[in-house]
Amino acid sequence: MPATATLADRLLSTRSHSEALCQPLQTEDYVVQPIEDVSPPKWHLGHTTWFFEEFVLKTYAKGYKAYHRDFAFVFNSYYESLGKRVVRAHRGNLSRPPVQEVYRYRRHVTEQLMDLLEGNVPGEALQLVEVGIHHEQQHQELLLTDIKYILGNNPLLPAYSPGGPREYVPRPRADWIPVPGGIHEIGHRGEGFCFDNELGVHQVLLGDFEISSQPVTNGDMLDFIADDGYGRFELWHAEGWDWVNRAGIGSPLYWHQQDGHWLYYTLQGLQQVEPDAPLAHLSYYEAYALAQWKGCRLPTEFEWEAAQQRFDWGQRWEWTGSAYLPYPGYQKAPGALGEYNGKFMVGQHVLRGASIATPHGHSRHTYRNFFHPPHRWQYTGLRLAR
Repeated sequence: MPATATLADRLLSTRSHSEALCQPLQTEDYVVQPIEDVSPPKWHLGHTTWFFEEFVLKTYAKGYKAYHRDFAFVFNSYYESLGKRVVRAHRGNLSRPPVQEVYRYRRHVTEQLMDLLEGNVPGEALQLVEVGIHHEQQHQELLLTDIKYILGNNPLLPAYSPGGPREYVPRPRADWIPVPGGIHEIGHRGEGFCFDNELGVHQVLLGDFEISSQPVTNGDMLDFIADDGYGRFELWHAEGWDWVNRAGIGSPLYWHQQDGHWLYYTLQGLQQVEPDAPLAHLSYYEAYALAQWKGCRLPTEFEWEAAQQRFDWGQRWEWTGSAYLPYPGYQKAPGALGEYNGKFMVGQHVLRGASIATPHGHSRHTYRNFFHPPHRWQYTGLRLAR
């Protein structure tokens, strides 16, 4: 458990970073919700604040009263045990509370948390503050990618910020890394923070395999498109093939073809597709089909974890071939926090690594991200295995 002073510093830093991510926005940007999966920036700011208020202040701050009686209804995400809430698809209808009121709410809760941390705080309260910090960091990643989706679906395709995160850093040429088979330990070890879905250190038996030293690139996708990859049913799962045809998918998210050239919407605005850049914004369906087209496959999450010390990762979340399931001995936490991960362990696939939207210090090699197969608004890509 970190020292209270260090925890307080990290709390302030985390709270400040969420607001810094919103600094380039106009007021009108804060409430937009183009699709159900994308939450308005104002909602992220309020929800991460409500999390601290609900799980920490209401229990451990003596005499604390909720900032506003309606905010639990407005900013609860999916915690059934904590009462009714605004339906996810309707978060964009929340023109009220206004943006400035949400910022006042943030300041109030942050100040109350700092006052709490100055006193004699029970260990379980410190643990919940730690969870709240990592929860807000998760939302910072979602916040940045939601902002990109909001602006990337604006007909004007405005840039988020010229100084925003760079979406392409040159990488070395990809090579195959041989990994000998055997028994490997999987799961979080040590004293550092992790979520409960990483717990349950266990052994897996892997056969010999090879894994690419680099993620698949935009150039690979350009070749896939040129070879009619989106039109060849034999490359796709049946569900993926239905998705391609039903939604009319013919390129990754944010790709636009103009005058015979492929352009890509980035946080800095519309740019030429860079062939050497790691591929991003890909669904699991597309990742699977592209791996099939390359004569390869997606690694399992266990192969990825067993080999991760031998390659660089962190620019893109990487789809794996593994369903999101509990590790042996997994048990949900008691109370509302038990809803954090366990109830989502159905119908989703695991991604490993991190992305350029992941806050500093939030990634680790045992982190298990997870999304439904059609989702691609996050910085999702793939690494090949064979």
